Amino acid sequence: MKKLAFVLLTLLSVSKISIAQNHDRIIPSVEIKKLDGSSFKTDNIKNDGKPMIIDFWATWCSPCKAELNAIAEDYADWQAETGVKLYAVSIDDARNVDKVAPYVNGKGWEYEVLSDVNGDFKRAMNVNNVPHVFVINGNREIVYQQNSAAPGDDKKLYEIVKKLAKGEKIN
Repeated sequence: MKKLAFVLLTLLSVSKISIAQNHDRIIPSVEIKKLDGSSFKTDNIKNDGKPMIIDFWATWCSPCKAELNAIAEDYADWQAETGVKLYAVSIDDARNVDKVAPYVNGKGWEYEVLSDVNGDFKRAMNVNNVPHVFVINGNREIVYQQNSAAPGDDKKLYEIVKKLAKGEKIN
């Protein structure tokens, strides 16, 4: 009887995990802030059916800034070729949030920069550390994620975005 109960409990756990995994494939709805302090619902992360990138970063994270600065160099070309839109979501807390806008403005990023001071969106997306990058298809489904940054990762992201823009599946 104990074995049967264990098997049933295990099967129930597995089925909950698979439901959770399917649910996590779509961008969750959370309220965060724009750089100007106004509210922003993550339901508004859209790009008219074109690919998107959500990049969680922080001003204290050197690999995050290096990756976003590398993308910034070619971002206009990426947009022209694929229509991609990048949302850079700062996870800086209340002590550091005032550093975000000056940094972004100093670098001239053309991204949509958002602020997740309370970490609500970060938790909803299961982000444990930064940088954490998600590639989203035109249906707002997460098709790729990367939890690190290394030189050349921007090129890898671009290849994935180009495939999505052509309607190809991401493995």
